[in-house]
Amino acid sequence: MMNVFLETLKHLPTTPVDGAADNKVRQQIFEYNINEQGDYSAAAAVLSGMRMDDDKGSVYYFSAADKCDVYVRIAECFLEEDQIAESDSAVTKAGGVVESITNADQHLGLILRYKSTYARVLDSNRKFLQAAGRYHDLSQSSGDLIRAEDLLAMLGRAVTCAILAPSGPQRQRVLGHIYKDPRLNQLDSIPQFETHATILTKMYKSQILGKEELVKFESSLQPHQKAIMGDGLTIMERGVIEANMLAVSRIYHSIYFSELALKLGVSNEKAEKIAATMITDGSLEGSIDQVANLVEFHTEETPNGAWDKAISSFCMELNRVTDSVQATATN
Repeated sequence: MMNVFLETLKHLPTTPVDGAADNKVRQQIFEYNINEQGDYSAAAAVLSGMRMDDDKGSVYYFSAADKCDVYVRIAECFLEEDQIAESDSAVTKAGGVVESITNADQHLGLILRYKSTYARVLDSNRKFLQAAGRYHDLSQSSGDLIRAEDLLAMLGRAVTCAILAPSGPQRQRVLGHIYKDPRLNQLDSIPQFETHATILTKMYKSQILGKEELVKFESSLQPHQKAIMGDGLTIMERGVIEANMLAVSRIYHSIYFSELALKLGVSNEKAEKIAATMITDGSLEGSIDQVANLVEFHTEETPNGAWDKAISSFCMELNRVTDSVQATATN
């Protein structure tokens, strides 16, 4: 029967079918492929053939919400099969109609599904900076449509993507937004994300990360997040090395590549290449002296200035705690 249905759908006339029966058959085949076969790719393919008109007088009329639901379901199915290009196409179509949903309050669940799917597509396409922002926005959703534990999981995904994102001012801003989230330390209670808060905090504060801190983080990554890049480094290794490079630039005026390579855990040649790339793309302010085999950092703060700032920050925090203790004792 399935074969008969599928073959019949290929030969339907372009004119409307009575009662939009072809769309109803597609819906039934879609549900059969999902529930009985577990074939998400085939389910998405049959749903992609739905006839959807804007004319309210047509038997194929679909409102903006109905269209969005179809496109989101297609994207969700393709994501299950890691067919990223197809899911990207479907979620883009959903984005084209989601703004046209007139009664958005009645379709909050659908809109959240769209936003979640879009974030997953960005993540799968390794557009980690955009994905981090989308995940973080979702994690702050209010209402009863998303459970608190799911919101926390979204926050965890935001942290993952922020850590994996390319270095630069935009990543620093995203790290800052997430760092200020009061729920960040709650991730320690979730095995999958138990090291995320520590790593993000160190990245945001430009502190050097050790390899031992990254073992659990790496084990939590999905396959597409472990891809090896053209320079032979994984996405995580590249992100951490760039973060450590920025941390080193906050400490030193200049450093020999042999010493820099030791701190980054790479060869001298790779340390020089990464430094050159970061300087070229503007994520690191500095210059390279190839005669002396060192890199000079052009930072606004000197190492002594950074030390003074750290001491000042510590004193302010100590005063705040002292005032708090005194106020408690008085009460």
